[in-house]
Amino acid sequence: MWTMPSARGRAAGLAALITVGTVCAGDAVARSFPFGPHTRSVNDLGNQFVPFHTRLWDLLHGRADGGVLLNWQSGYGTSFLPDIGTYLGSPFAVLVGLFPRDEIDLAVYVVTLVKMAAAAAAMTWLLTALHRGTDRRWAAAVLGASYALCGWSVVEASYNPMWLDGLIAFPLLCLVGEWARRGRRPVLGPVIVALAWTANFYTAYMATLGAALVLLLRLLLEETERRERIRALLRAVRSVLLGTALAAPVLAPVFLGTRHAYPGWKREFAAASWSDVSARLLPATYSFFTPALFLGTGALLLACALAFHRAVPGRERLAWAGLVAAVALSLQWAPTHLLWHAFATPNGSPYRQTFVLAGVTVIAAWTAVARAWPGRRALLGGGAVLLAVTAAASFSPLVTRWTYPLFAAGLLAVVGGLLVARRGGRTAPLAAVLLIGALAG
Repeated sequence: MWTMPSARGRAAGLAALITVGTVCAGDAVARSFPFGPHTRSVNDLGNQFVPFHTRLWDLLHGRADGGVLLNWQSGYGTSFLPDIGTYLGSPFAVLVGLFPRDEIDLAVYVVTLVKMAAAAAAMTWLLTALHRGTDRRWAAAVLGASYALCGWSVVEASYNPMWLDGLIAFPLLCLVGEWARRGRRPVLGPVIVALAWTANFYTAYMATLGAALVLLLRLLLEETERRERIRALLRAVRSVLLGTALAAPVLAPVFLGTRHAYPGWKREFAAASWSDVSARLLPATYSFFTPALFLGTGALLLACALAFHRAVPGRERLAWAGLVAAVALSLQWAPTHLLWHAFATPNGSPYRQTFVLAGVTVIAAWTAVARAWPGRRALLGGGAVLLAVTAAASFSPLVTRWTYPLFAAGLLAVVGGLLVARRGGRTAPLAAVLLIGALAG
């Protein structure tokens, strides 16, 4: 008989397996490296990130000109410590040392897969921590994989591998918030914060903001004394301060290097049209200047169904639906856009915080199934919301001829899987196959 930790661990492992299998299958179908002739090393990935990992390989093998502080292999020599803090601070980056030097492309691809798998496992672990004792851990695994395979991860962060550390950081920092709420793990919490900020401070900043919102909502939903909530909040603040202090040896050179760097282009934020935002919730759409929100039809339907699911307390339904809406709106409003991006509009994709919205949406979806499977009323309500989104997306030029057929197939598979899951017993494997198939497809 499984114990609680082993059952949660197996769910996390399943989420990682679904993620890796889906990414590899998709790349094989697309005949993309390493499964075909189409290269991944274009733009920043080929011109910056792969060379940086090559430099790291040289350092690990004692063959670098210069050292950690100075890189003689770039131009006439340049400081390297800020580059380590920005691009190579992840604990997973050292895995490139296990590969031959002439296969750094493959090494970076494997590191990318490992990071996405870790994000899926971390989110699954978080979901099962938010609602303990449930027998639907396999559903948490599917939702954890949905988070790791969100459009932002597959389309944007897979070519910016350092961003994937933020994808891992968000659920881990939410766990730190849970530990602070319960007064547990006062040492491990700051260590995780330090690892997140060392791995990639840019996305860790966004993940910290998102985790703070989740913690505040959890505290508001608690039926405890105000003094206990304040204590929990102070414990969380202490963990963040101690963690960032531990990461200071890496953060300080990055900050100083950024201050003295040559000024880049300045951009003004321009919000995307809501029809384009709606389109990016659907499969087979792409645009560099819109938020890649696609999570798979299962997670989206469950998140939309939450508001209609009577098995979930009304206050909880309202709170999570409101948080998802608030985060979504914050992506489109200039002041909150600047807050998400440390008060500087990025020169490139202006929706780099999208992974936080994906994470909050997945948590809302899990809230809809953790206590009981949604019934027909909830599924009809959630389906109506999704159909309204597809109707709004019809005005967008981003919709392709594959968008609606793939969406319809996924929706049918998910609804069928959820209705089968409600029967319980031996039907669970069939429900899992339908939900995993809809996600992977």
